[in-house]
Amino acid sequence: MAKELADKAKEAFIDDEFDVAVDLYSKAIDLDPNCADFFADRAQSYFKLLSFTEAVADANKAIELDPSLTKAYLRKGTACMKLEEYLTAKTALEKGASIAPSDSKFKKLIDECDLRITEEEKDLVQPVPSTLPLSSTASSVSELDLTPAPAAPAKPKCRHEYYQKPEEVVVTVFAKGISKQNVNIDFGEQILSVVIDVPGEEAYYLQPRLFGKIIPDKCKYEVLSTKIEIRLAKADIITWPSLEHGKGPVVLPKPNVSSEVSQRPAYPSSKKVKDWDKLEAEVKKQEKDEKLEGDAALNKFFRDIYSNADEDMRRAMSKSFVESNGTVLSTNWQEVGTKKIESTPPDGMELKKWEI
Repeated sequence: MAKELADKAKEAFIDDEFDVAVDLYSKAIDLDPNCADFFADRAQSYFKLLSFTEAVADANKAIELDPSLTKAYLRKGTACMKLEEYLTAKTALEKGASIAPSDSKFKKLIDECDLRITEEEKDLVQPVPSTLPLSSTASSVSELDLTPAPAAPAKPKCRHEYYQKPEEVVVTVFAKGISKQNVNIDFGEQILSVVIDVPGEEAYYLQPRLFGKIIPDKCKYEVLSTKIEIRLAKADIITWPSLEHGKGPVVLPKPNVSSEVSQRPAYPSSKKVKDWDKLEAEVKKQEKDEKLEGDAALNKFFRDIYSNADEDMRRAMSKSFVESNGTVLSTNWQEVGTKKIESTPPDGMELKKWEI
C-alpha cells in the first residue's frame, strides 16, 4: 500500500502537482516510517514548493535511515544552499561525492559552495582603523598575514535573451569564445539546464523551470563564436508570457477564422431543402392577386369561371363559344345542349377555345 502511494506521488511530481506529492509521500511514510527513499523524495517535493527547511529535515531523516543514499545528500546540499548555509551544504555534498565519485553534480555544487564561502569571508574582513597609534599600527601590520589571498574566479560575462515562435522558444546565451567542451546543456520535460564552466571563471548557471512543457528529444542547441543558441520545442502551441514558470498567464493563439471557415466540410444535410409546395402556393397567390387590364383581365376572368365550373358548365361554355364564333358564352348546358355543334370550329376559334 505504501509503495502504491509513493508511485502516485511520483506521478503527481511529474505533473508539477507538488502539494499532492507531499501529501501522498506523507501517507506513505505513515505506513512505512523506516523507508529512506520516501523521505528523500518528499524532500525534493518540498524543495519545489520552496519549503527549504522542511526539505533539509526530510533529507536528514533519510540520511539517518540510510547513510549510503546519495540523493539524500544531494537534496540536503541544494536546500542548504538556498538557505545560504554554504558550509553545511558543502559538508553534505562532499559526503555524497565520496559515495558516488562519478557523479559530476556534486563537484559542480561543491565548487559553487567554495565560491560563496570565499565571498562571505571577504565581506567579514574589516579595514584597519587609521586612528590607531603608529606603533600599534606597525605591530598590527607585522602581525598580519600578508600572504595574498587567492583571487576569486572572475564572473562570466554572460547574459541571455529569448524569443518565440508558435512551435518553439529560442533562448540565446551571449558568451564569446566559449568552447563546446565547456558547455553542458540538458533538457527536461519542463526544465532547461545550462552550465558554462570555463577554467578561471565563475561557472554560469541558467536553470529555470520553464513556463510550459517542452519535447526534450526535439530540443537542440548550437555553440557559436559569440553565443549559444538553444531551441526548445514546445509541447503545446501556446504563447509563453515569460521564460520561467509562474510569471504570467497562458496566452492562447488567436484562431484564424477565415481558414477555419474555408476548411469546414460541407455536408448535404446542412443545406436547406426547398418546400416546393409552399413555393407553388406562393406563385399561385401572386398570380391571383395580380391586377390585369383589358383583354388579359377578361381572359383571366373567363379562365377562373372555367376552372371552377362542373363538367356540364364547361361543355356549355365550350359549345356556345364555338357555335357563336366567340360572341356568346353560356354556362347553361340545358340551354345549349340540344343545339347542333359544328364539327370544326371556324378559323381562329381554336386558340380562343383553349384560352377559356
